[in-house]
Amino acid sequence: MNANSTPPGADLPDHPDFLWRNPEPKKSYDVVIIGGGGHGLATAHYLAKNHGITNVAVLEKGWLAGGNMARNTTLIRSNYLWDESAAIYEHALKLWEGLEDELGYPILFSQRGVLNLAHTEQDVRDSIRRVEANKLNGIDAEWLSPEEVKGVCPIVNVSDDIRYPVQGATYQPRAGIAKHDYVAWGFARSADEAGIDLIQDCEVTGFTVDGERVTGVRTSRGDIACGTVALCSSGHTSVLLDELGVRAPLQSHPLQALVSELLEPVHPTIVMSNAVHVYVSQAHKGELVMGAGVDSYNGYGQRGAFHIIERQMAAAVELFPVFARAHLLRSWAGIVDVTPDASPIVGRTPFENVYVNSGWGTGGFKVTPGLGWCYAHTIAHGEPHPHVAPFSLDRFTTGALVDEHGAAAVAH
Repeated sequence: MNANSTPPGADLPDHPDFLWRNPEPKKSYDVVIIGGGGHGLATAHYLAKNHGITNVAVLEKGWLAGGNMARNTTLIRSNYLWDESAAIYEHALKLWEGLEDELGYPILFSQRGVLNLAHTEQDVRDSIRRVEANKLNGIDAEWLSPEEVKGVCPIVNVSDDIRYPVQGATYQPRAGIAKHDYVAWGFARSADEAGIDLIQDCEVTGFTVDGERVTGVRTSRGDIACGTVALCSSGHTSVLLDELGVRAPLQSHPLQALVSELLEPVHPTIVMSNAVHVYVSQAHKGELVMGAGVDSYNGYGQRGAFHIIERQMAAAVELFPVFARAHLLRSWAGIVDVTPDASPIVGRTPFENVYVNSGWGTGGFKVTPGLGWCYAHTIAHGEPHPHVAPFSLDRFTTGALVDEHGAAAVAH
């Protein structure tokens, strides 16, 4: 996507020929956001919309939203176990529900629900516990029997003669999917209209430091002075923190996904399974979108191992025999950053004017508007928004971890 591109069908009366400017970087900004993906663009949007801060640059080393934002599976849900996680993801989901009107831009948000399958007695106990926790937090959640699962998604195999028979599922009706590139373009267009500079092909290579403050960033397009630095670079966050001498408990892994050829609409919801390790939805055009877990090795190459795809295909055919003859169209990988407790890191760093947003692992897309809202608040006020306060970097020294390995599920 470039500055002269317009997605098909988009009605852009204010910008008939382009979505955003492609400016040269200025010598200085009040806020420099490093990373032009969904989180960086959403943060820029809410800095302008909620706080009137517009002397802002979003620096992207490639093209806007060309990293993980272009390489995810677009699932949106808020049915996480712990109060801290549920709060930020539910805040995001409520924003998703009004985001198209807020941005004045089509994002194709489709609330078709999500099923998280249970295949063992322990799965059932854990799932029912999560449903009850969700209800206590005001989040829509239900426990469904295998027959009820079949009623929501008739193509799921709920027979008893498979490796991992379906014993039930959690169900969140308000969950759904959105068109990831349209989401990014909507945020970018809004930020640009507010006067924020979106600077592509601008890699950050270092920082200038004065005591406990960062005074500027060094980039492939020259040095830029700044009042505040906000990191939004997902899998490459640890690389930037290393430049500042800040160690964070982050590991970067490839996360693979794939799509099938176009099919008639047959899959009405989203189905996720930890036991057989696959999740499946059907995109607006008709292709099946599928993923699994991260590749076990660390790396920054946007590719993955074949055996991951092989296993998730076997799992998909087991759960959905109707897809046995579907053809794989293409696959890809993004680079996700994960923490020991499967929860993000958002807030202050040891530098008084540098903020970090990282560690979302496989759940970064679904939280996009909520994180943008809360991160912008944190930057504007110098203190964390209540929804992200539990995810500070110092929890790894205090021991106040937020362990979401279970509810983070198979991936997105």
